[in-house]
Amino acid sequence: MMTKQYFIELSDYNVWANDIVCGWLEKITDQQWNQPVISSFNSIQETVLHMIGAENVWTERMNGVLSPVWIPSVFSGTRGEHIVLMKKTTYQVKNVVIAFDENKLHTKLYFKRLNGEMNLMPYYQILSHMFNHATYHRGQLVTMLRLVGFTNVGSTDLSVFYKQMNDG
Repeated sequence: MMTKQYFIELSDYNVWANDIVCGWLEKITDQQWNQPVISSFNSIQETVLHMIGAENVWTERMNGVLSPVWIPSVFSGTRGEHIVLMKKTTYQVKNVVIAFDENKLHTKLYFKRLNGEMNLMPYYQILSHMFNHATYHRGQLVTMLRLVGFTNVGSTDLSVFYKQMNDG
């Protein structure tokens, strides 16, 4: 059953997994960061910026902003600034979930998509999408990192997070 507590756990997982990924990103070179890689996006940098943008857009929408700013169109920082921004947006997601009124999980949010189309989606689907989207792109980053020569990656799997959480 999808409850606020369930989404709090997923936001904790998202923070945990993104912290691991940020640790990897701190260890790569700027050349690896920008190296062209064939994937959904053309580099590790572009993939990370997409992840940041998506988390920011959804948290702004959930906070009542009808047409949020798409960060990738306005942000051109360094790798270190990207990492800081990724951590910041990950915590923004967590804070939105913590403050969220559980009674509104099935309430639909009316929002404008980035292409300008209007859309309607229940909050529980938005939250599910946000965490699934982040997991999808973290998986891509693992492959991309390996392709640019960084192989010191580990698991960011939800089952590993739950094991650590349950082991205390």
